[in-house]
Amino acid sequence: MIQLAIISDIHANLIALEAILEDIEKRKITDIYCLGDLVDFAPWGNEVIALIQNKGIPCLLGNHDERIGFNQPIIPLVHHNEEETFHRNVAINLSKRTITAENKNWLTKRPYQLKLSFKTGDAVKNILLVHASPRSNDEYIYETHPNQGLINMLPDQTIDALVMGHTHASYIKNESGILMVNCGSVGRSRETDQKATYSILTISDGKVGAEIIKVDYAIEKVAKAIYESEIPDFYGDFLLRSEVTYTEVI
Repeated sequence: MIQLAIISDIHANLIALEAILEDIEKRKITDIYCLGDLVDFAPWGNEVIALIQNKGIPCLLGNHDERIGFNQPIIPLVHHNEEETFHRNVAINLSKRTITAENKNWLTKRPYQLKLSFKTGDAVKNILLVHASPRSNDEYIYETHPNQGLINMLPDQTIDALVMGHTHASYIKNESGILMVNCGSVGRSRETDQKATYSILTISDGKVGAEIIKVDYAIEKVAKAIYESEIPDFYGDFLLRSEVTYTEVI
């Protein structure tokens, strides 16, 4: 049996990442992969990058990482109101100033996709890891997305499992023999339970299975650190679901 832990969308939340890694260690899973978005919206962008590096975790380039690494302009999102647009600009510009040049350079070296192949018995199972979708680094694939449309995005039809992040909303479904997993968000969940979230893939007896794991962490401590930083209070309120409205697009 082979087990993989897939994490994504940490968004500089070191405390949530540490809780997830502790849970993975307790389960004795040694193969960990990250789908990206290490930076923005919490105070520990450099520390999160350092921990991912120190653990030797293969990591994709998330859309937030791409913006910071390559110093791309901040494009307003049509689904954000004026208030959220303002706070988003402040938070991302703070990352642009505070993420070190060395870490920015490291981010630019991350791949967009990673294809993994594992042999169990006589069967070879192929798993495709992407940040958002197989064709775009910032496309939102929610659980309601048409299955056939997603299958048509695959670079080939030998994929047994597709694992995504980006939406901060986890799910597992199966279509035409392809397991589709969104592993949720470690540090900025949009799910009602607000827990740090990741997925475990199990490859055994020629089959690939998935499980969504939810982990408690000191969310109030993270919000307090945001309030004490230059990051807008909006993002601490988001974690506490306090006096803030937010949209489906991030």
